[in-house]
Amino acid sequence: MTTIYDILRRPIITEKSTYQSSKLNQFAFEVAKDANKAQIKEAVEKLFDVKVERVNVINVPAKRGVRGRGRRRVVRRPGYKKALVTLAEGQSIDVFEGVG
Repeated sequence: MTTIYDILRRPIITEKSTYQSSKLNQFAFEVAKDANKAQIKEAVEKLFDVKVERVNVINVPAKRGVRGRGRRRVVRRPGYKKALVTLAEGQSIDVFEGVG
């Protein structure tokens, strides 16, 4: 059994997510692989005391890249599950305040 603390892994703070949080009232989180939309909605509402209107879930695929200068080394970033949470009008999450 997973708790609400196991569902939300971390907030995703990028230029795009900062724009979405300020203009569109959407917040991005990395979530557990086995979490569904209902569990994500419940976790965000309980942890941050906000009203969630909609949850979109995206499975971000693993990516490969090349690192190193002299010797080229191939590295692999693992895939993860991302949730884009839209809050009701006038709601906000403090984690994202002051960013950007």
